Amino acid sequence: MIDLRPYQREAIDSLYSYWTEQSGRNPLIVLPTGTGKSVVLAEFVREALKWQGTRIVVLTHVKELIEQDYAETMGIWPECPAGIYSAGLNRREVDAQVLFAGIQSIHKRAGELQWADLIVIDEAHLVPSSSNTMYRRFLGEMIKINPKLKIVGLTATHYRMDSGMLHTGENALFDDICYEAPLLDMVENGYLSPLTSKAMETKLDVSGVGKRGGEYIPSQLQSAVDIAEITSGAVDEIVKMGQDRKGWIVFCSGVDHSLHVRDEIRSRGYSCETIVGSTPAEERAQILADYKAQKIRCLASMNVLTTGFNAPHVDLIGMMRPTESSGLYVQMVGRGTRLSPNKKNCLVLDFAGNVERHGPVDAVNPQDKGGASEGGGDAPTKACPECQEIVLIAVRECPQCGYAYPEPEVKIKASASLDAIMSNQIKPVVHRVTRVDYRMHEKPLKPPSLRVDYFDGYVAVASEWICFEHTGYAHSKAVKWWRARMPGEQVPLTINEALLLKKDLPTPTTITTRKDGKYTRVLSCDFSDTPRQHGEQLVVDFGL
Repeated sequence: MIDLRPYQREAIDSLYSYWTEQSGRNPLIVLPTGTGKSVVLAEFVREALKWQGTRIVVLTHVKELIEQDYAETMGIWPECPAGIYSAGLNRREVDAQVLFAGIQSIHKRAGELQWADLIVIDEAHLVPSSSNTMYRRFLGEMIKINPKLKIVGLTATHYRMDSGMLHTGENALFDDICYEAPLLDMVENGYLSPLTSKAMETKLDVSGVGKRGGEYIPSQLQSAVDIAEITSGAVDEIVKMGQDRKGWIVFCSGVDHSLHVRDEIRSRGYSCETIVGSTPAEERAQILADYKAQKIRCLASMNVLTTGFNAPHVDLIGMMRPTESSGLYVQMVGRGTRLSPNKKNCLVLDFAGNVERHGPVDAVNPQDKGGASEGGGDAPTKACPECQEIVLIAVRECPQCGYAYPEPEVKIKASASLDAIMSNQIKPVVHRVTRVDYRMHEKPLKPPSLRVDYFDGYVAVASEWICFEHTGYAHSKAVKWWRARMPGEQVPLTINEALLLKKDLPTPTTITTRKDGKYTRVLSCDFSDTPRQHGEQLVVDFGL
């Protein structure tokens, strides 16, 4: 038994409520990096095994996470009947009642497992939407064995670049989010390290780099970014800003790029090693052990360390990897949010324009593609300046006349970015409110919501969407919204019920908002001077 933090207890209880209310079978729990997903998983496993005969499989993708989740569970409950199935760990304990397994090792072994009541997937954002994958084939076989199987997803990022939200669309594995702990709340309540950012002089311009599947083409990206004078300039700034910081991670745009970043950092007298996908397992383990022991100041990484890597002392993140993926952006920055003794904050140095591209890390708004496997629209093209042949934007040589296009131009901009890494670093704005309009808002394949528009005179200053008919986290937010306005009154079950009661809803005197990228978030409403608060009946007809 362990003393859980309040939000960890709420996360576990939300699972029971979700299943009791028959909201769905496969919920998601969204917890930011560093808030203890392994602890939540371990305590949930312990409680779930109170029901005699329950069998649980915990799935993930790398052996480090398998070891971490197994160790956390055994630490909380040493008597747990747990085992591991992982080729990388040389353990295949298929008969264990609680089995911690790597998907690469177990995906063809459903027949050997035979039965599971619960499958918990750590880093659930790595489960593809396509049915023809290791994860989906294995889960499909396990559902055939037990049609009542429940699947729980744990993740810090509940979306994928290729398919949008994990719980929407025809191919969605998960039904809804049953609990979400907002990153900003976790920081402000002292559970995570604050993030801070500085304006950098070196800023990559990759406007000429082609995209495939919505992300920058790796080979073109590395060609654009891996330029000696740019790398040198960025490393100068990292060294200047990081002299008094203990643990640096620099996310790079290619293997060669990571080697060049490493060499530049070493040339300035600081220890640095590279970690890439092809780094041998024993070498990687030694590098990571030395880094966690603070024998190495910096890691230059390419395509690793973005999930499942736990080094609390990380207090400087250098982003030299431009990305269109909001999930990758959040995962990179998340390496610095864990608490550590004498760590005041984590400094994020964004050379890649990711903060400007995605907004504050606690307020990203990933596009919901409804579970589509690929983005729509035509591929971007350009005309050859010699023969006017129309070719794809990424083509470097015209197939008609042989014209060689210049390499994508990369600029070092003198103007520094002032984008905030956390939304609480953006100054809130207080608006007077003279009226509030309410109406039903409908989207395809989703329950309707209540759209709330706040006006100052004839000017709309902000909007909210209140989701009474949704489940999970969205519904709990709607309940909280209603009770703040109508304490003691029954919460509407539908949008039509809410609209019938709109005349009784008080109008706030002011609202406080903050800009989150292209959206405006309502932070609070002040009802202190409304007629309702002075005992008068508020009657407002919004014409609906």
